[in-house]
Amino acid sequence: MKTALYYIHILLSLWAIGAIIYHGRRPSRSLGWVLIIAVLPFLGVVLYYLFGMNRRKFKFFNSKEFDKRKRFGRPQSIAEQSPKMEFDRDIRKKRLAKLITANCDTHPVSGNHIEVLHDGGETFNALFKAMEQAERFIHLQYYILEQGDLLDKMLELFERKIKEGVEVRILYDSLGSYHLRGRPKKQFQDIGVDIHPIMPIRLNNLLFSLNFRNHRKIVVIDNKVAFTGGVNVSDKYIKYGDGLGKWKDTHLKMEGPIVNDIHLVFLKDYFFASRNETFEVKAYLSEQPEQGKVVAQVVSGGPDSDQPAIMQQYISMMNQAQTSIHIANPYFLPGEAFLQTLKMVALEGVEVNLLIPKKSDSMAAKYAMFSQFEELLGVGANIYLRKDFSHSKILIVDDDLVSIGSGNFDIRSFELNYEANVLLYDETITSNMKSEYLDICEKAEKVSLETFKNRSFGQKFLEGLFRFFKPLL
Repeated sequence: MKTALYYIHILLSLWAIGAIIYHGRRPSRSLGWVLIIAVLPFLGVVLYYLFGMNRRKFKFFNSKEFDKRKRFGRPQSIAEQSPKMEFDRDIRKKRLAKLITANCDTHPVSGNHIEVLHDGGETFNALFKAMEQAERFIHLQYYILEQGDLLDKMLELFERKIKEGVEVRILYDSLGSYHLRGRPKKQFQDIGVDIHPIMPIRLNNLLFSLNFRNHRKIVVIDNKVAFTGGVNVSDKYIKYGDGLGKWKDTHLKMEGPIVNDIHLVFLKDYFFASRNETFEVKAYLSEQPEQGKVVAQVVSGGPDSDQPAIMQQYISMMNQAQTSIHIANPYFLPGEAFLQTLKMVALEGVEVNLLIPKKSDSMAAKYAMFSQFEELLGVGANIYLRKDFSHSKILIVDDDLVSIGSGNFDIRSFELNYEANVLLYDETITSNMKSEYLDICEKAEKVSLETFKNRSFGQKFLEGLFRFFKPLL
């Protein structure tokens, strides 16, 4: 029996390593998977099959549903109405905007009013106030819809609004909102909510969909106001608990032409998840009057995109930096291309600051993240450990560019998840965000290169170990 298992293990390992060599796109990630397979007999092969295979080569990304998704385009009438912004005098912004347009089919649009919401309290106060005023529809999409006070409040509000004639549609990720199954979901269906999981986890599609999740957080109300950012529907944002305290995060409230662009991201996901062939997209879009002066651009990407749009957005922004880069994220686990770009701009004299929580909700992610610090500190980057737990995904460049959204600085957000960011070309918002960022850094613990080099052998070992698992984190 042992001999048979040994040969099965050898055959499976050879198959997996052959697949890694044949389909692998990056040597560093391929080597990581080879090491996982070598260190974890049988389990390593299973993990690679579930999480590491390049699904673009297989049925999942050649199905009719994904073909329909990729052909979903914005209605031409809406595209023509949007007040596109041209950066003829600023080559930095022009190049960045052109890249995003090529990847996401969105343009920078002017005439927006954008409000930055700095925590869960601000976010949910603004969100519930806007939903109370809904007259036509509420479209809501989250990675996590977690049972608790917030979800109960939404259920009660939706029941009232539906009785008033308001349409309510909900999309949720079937893994992130796993506990929404059964009775909790039926509660929404019973009051008339049109609710759908995105890529539901079922036995017949498990191997092709488990690793690809929809991580977006989008709410659109009457196509007049929209919300997006990093906040999920979870009581963690309004109550203390789980050892990390009350979670912090950053969200956006948007009014103006940008609402159509973020709404189209939701509508595309709804069209895909609901399989409603008669759904009339144009009925939920409309010409948007100017509401302010902010220029904004939606950045959306996913595993079926031709290019890794979120990663390219971040790298392009860093390449445009002239004076400073400020990054805030709890899961700073980017690939080699991102790290090399960050190290290069630091060596060129650009100030590089990284702000992360000292405590983490994932020990594996924390150790893998810390394993990168020495090389970043070695090129002059500044790393700050904040005392509270912040779930924000922020990139600030110089004094006129800031990105806020759902995209983490990790391989999952770059290649495996559906994400949505909003890039703001605005000096006032950027200045305010930068000032708040630096205030937090002053209260945080600054990591010293010399002190960090002297960390214990045990910590170094755990960092090295979990760095191999970056493709899974």
